[in-house]
Amino acid sequence: MIALQTHIRLSAALLCLLVSPAFAADHQHGLAMVGSPSMPEGFTHFKYANPDAPKGGTFKQAILGNFDTLNPFSLKGTAAQSLNLVYDRLMMRSWDEPFTLYPLIAESIDVPNDRSSITFHLNPHAKFQDGSPILSGDVLFSFNILKENGRPNMRNTYKMVSHVDKIDDRTIKFTLSNDRTKETVMILAMMPVLSQKWWANRDLNKTILTPPNSTGPYRITSVDIGRRIVMERNPDYWAKDLPVAKGQYNFDRIIFNYFKNQTSAFESFKAGDTDIWIDMNPGHWANAYDFPAAKNRSVIREEIAHHRVEKMWGFIFNSARPPFDDRNVRKALSLVLDYDWINKNIFYGQYKTLNSFFPNSYLAATGLPSEDELKYLTPYKDKLPADVFGSAWTPPATGSQSSIRTNRLAADKLLTSAGWVIRDGVRVNAKTAKALDFEILIGSPDEEKLALAFKRSLAGLGINVKLRILDAAAFQSRLSDYDYDMMLYNWQNTLSPGSEQAVYWGCAAASQKGRFNYAQICNPAIDNLVTIIPNSKTSEEMTSAVRALDRILMSESYVIPLFYTGRDFVASWNRISHPEKPSLYGNIMESWWYSGENSKSVNQH
Repeated sequence: MIALQTHIRLSAALLCLLVSPAFAADHQHGLAMVGSPSMPEGFTHFKYANPDAPKGGTFKQAILGNFDTLNPFSLKGTAAQSLNLVYDRLMMRSWDEPFTLYPLIAESIDVPNDRSSITFHLNPHAKFQDGSPILSGDVLFSFNILKENGRPNMRNTYKMVSHVDKIDDRTIKFTLSNDRTKETVMILAMMPVLSQKWWANRDLNKTILTPPNSTGPYRITSVDIGRRIVMERNPDYWAKDLPVAKGQYNFDRIIFNYFKNQTSAFESFKAGDTDIWIDMNPGHWANAYDFPAAKNRSVIREEIAHHRVEKMWGFIFNSARPPFDDRNVRKALSLVLDYDWINKNIFYGQYKTLNSFFPNSYLAATGLPSEDELKYLTPYKDKLPADVFGSAWTPPATGSQSSIRTNRLAADKLLTSAGWVIRDGVRVNAKTAKALDFEILIGSPDEEKLALAFKRSLAGLGINVKLRILDAAAFQSRLSDYDYDMMLYNWQNTLSPGSEQAVYWGCAAASQKGRFNYAQICNPAIDNLVTIIPNSKTSEEMTSAVRALDRILMSESYVIPLFYTGRDFVASWNRISHPEKPSLYGNIMESWWYSGENSKSVNQH
């Protein structure tokens, strides 16, 4: 009787523990980085896919470069493009949400509120391409081999797992250590599942050219090293009717042809031997498409809008070096770039001026700060510029000689207040007579004309600038060592900012070589925000914190922003089509389909 009562008390205690907020977890149909998945349980397909898209046809794409392996998990060799079509993952990302995953190999998941573990319940129908079932033993094998031999990002995340329990053949639980982040369960859920039987006697650290026994919707059927890879749709793909796959993977055959340079690749497109060209060059987009139709087809040119975060690209100040440790100097130089002239003469008027570190997204700060933003800003009011609390930063007007002159006068005033005056036409320090000159580091000859335009503008302030163009290796070395006055480079943010924010802007990263705090920022208000952002519990909390961060970064003038487009420039032959509604992230090639050799327009759904 005593034993029975003790058992009852223990069971009751255990029940309370299991249903407490930290441990409560039901089978979940999706997993969002912040907030809840937007797609309801039982959804039939992603909104950016056409569930009635026909299957068939061949799709050809040009790839620049080469490849020597079909193994994308090792640092050795150069992996072939688009191997995501061959290797499925436990869960699939939706491109209509900032960072949300839905079931694929894992039919459902259990994640407690504190994200201290994640349990995967595998789909009983999941199988490898040879027909063998995907079991929790394959998941455990994949975890172990990728933890020890995978790419650094995998190894770093998987090391946050304290132990793994293989509960049964289709259930496996990962318990996380205390150094986990909110993102850890997301990264685990995106784990590719490798066949233990196929990989057991192979070295993951070596290149492979034998098509693997894999899990994805396509099989590799032909490989010509460095030149061509052919994939064919697997008609027995077990997941073809799952919501995450419905309306996608529509081509029967996909061919990736490799080219050594862009000129030869575009000639392939012009000849009709490549189906699509995603143009990254505004000048090329404006001038390169006046050529005759090939094989009775026509080219459709589209500017497909998207809402993903574009790069913050510009002239980055090293704020740890004089004179750029003075905000007035940085702000002064930020006033003299002639945006209108550059956009018109270099970019054919195709670009918009950057006004945020999270451009083209709802994360960008606009107008006056909200009450929620002020909660993060007000405690640091004495340490922040006053304009952080005003309207969000906008680029200076440069559309006329009058506006350019006004900007130059404002810049001169700021420089003079910082102790830099004009003597004999040269900007010098009023106390030491040392000239204000510096070097701009450039990693690409294509960007030299941008730096030359800026150099001309600075000459009007009596500032002499030296330009230094380096090859990729030398540029990366200087970048890693933070060894520059100013450089032309970028940061890439996402719609789901997380722990990388500390690496971009945190004090610790500024003192560690090889990190990404290129502006050498060390600001207590920013250090507080980069801790809050990855631990936000709701999307509203995260958005407010990011906007507050954006206000500070822009107000401090750590970079002279350049341009972005907000759209993808896509040219395609009219034998392929896509859904009418793009995703949040823009064009998704997996949702296109073959519409026939004689189609006259895009067959939009």
